[in-house]
Amino acid sequence: MSANRPPLSPLSTLIFASRWLQLPLYLGLILAQCVYVFLFGKELWHLLSHSVSMGEQQIMLIVLGLIDVVMISNLLVMVIVGGYETFVSRLRLEGHPDQPEWLSHVNASVLKVKLAMAIIGISSIHLLKTFIATSALKGLPLCKPEQWAAAVSSASTSFYSAGVDTCTTMTQEGVLWQTIIHCVFILSAIGIAWTDKLMSNSHSKSHDKAHDH
Repeated sequence: MSANRPPLSPLSTLIFASRWLQLPLYLGLILAQCVYVFLFGKELWHLLSHSVSMGEQQIMLIVLGLIDVVMISNLLVMVIVGGYETFVSRLRLEGHPDQPEWLSHVNASVLKVKLAMAIIGISSIHLLKTFIATSALKGLPLCKPEQWAAAVSSASTSFYSAGVDTCTTMTQEGVLWQTIIHCVFILSAIGIAWTDKLMSNSHSKSHDKAHDH
């Protein structure tokens, strides 16, 4: 801190220190990360212990579920590390061999774009799982309420891989809406990236004009 900088007023100090109220939120996300690690281990054990009796499509659905967990975990890491660095306090990782490459130039705009791309990746995995499960349905009827409850209580990656293969929980309208929502995610990410580019170009031009003067 510069020696000539005047000290902050009590109100300014209080407002600036309020950023630490976000600390419990990031600690909570770390706990959520632990839950996903447990979920990954549980699904991996389910795959290894039942792989002999499973078909190719069932194995593929569970593997896609594992990839989904990893991508959500990556999203959590970006929010925890990038958000804390941007909005709370510096992590002082400069020179650390394990410093993430993207963290060196992270800011609120970059974080928004990266989060949008991560959400699209997660949505793509979910959509792919839906398409694979749909192709394996073979005209099965919709599940009854008690069959839904049995599938949910199994806590497996998908209803089809859970062994509830006498009915389906998906409809053509549901698959269509999932596809539409995925397209909306893509358009939103494009809009965020385009807006960020316009703001960056405007800031660069303003900086050049100020430098010329």
